[in-house]
Amino acid sequence: MSIALLRFLALPILTATLALAGCSTNKMIVSEWSNPGYASSSFRTIMVGGLGGQSSIGRNFEDEFVTQLKAAGVDALPSYRYIPDHEKVDEAGLKEAARKAGTDALIVARSVSVEPKTDVGPSYYPIPVFGVFGSHVGATWSGPYGGPSVSRYNVYTSEVKLYDISKNEMVWSGTVKTTQPEETSAVVKNYVETVVKALNEKNLLGAKK
Repeated sequence: MSIALLRFLALPILTATLALAGCSTNKMIVSEWSNPGYASSSFRTIMVGGLGGQSSIGRNFEDEFVTQLKAAGVDALPSYRYIPDHEKVDEAGLKEAARKAGTDALIVARSVSVEPKTDVGPSYYPIPVFGVFGSHVGATWSGPYGGPSVSRYNVYTSEVKLYDISKNEMVWSGTVKTTQPEETSAVVKNYVETVVKALNEKNLLGAKK
């Protein structure tokens, strides 16, 4: 697990339990808000920025957003092209960079909190199963045996916002809860995919048809 990734943003991965339960990636977004007074626009270009963390992780995150936004028919560019690596930047700084770059919208993501969790449950052991293709181990679980199993992990909360820079309005915000990430590239891809899908479903990207 990449510590740098944890510091950058609470990026998503579905646990085995959620996957087996058929949980969709949309459920990573636990709450959303849309500006009720906003008149939908067709954005020419969207800047993407992440607040905090290691620059290499941030670049990968922004690049993935740009790739997926362009695939959805929206021109996009990463904030790191306009903000030096050593420069500390906040949300206001990202908005200013977006204006100077000539973009009319900004997607900004930031980490909100980390909550440690502990799950306690029974231990199980695999038993041999005799099937069509002969005996094998692991298809069926029997038990419990021995002491309880203890699983410790972190739940990360992050926030993503979409701003209309030309109108100086926040268009949408979403809160994302995710579990402890293990593989960086897949985690980043899933996170971005979830957010882009949510924005597209609300027709907030102004994607070209």
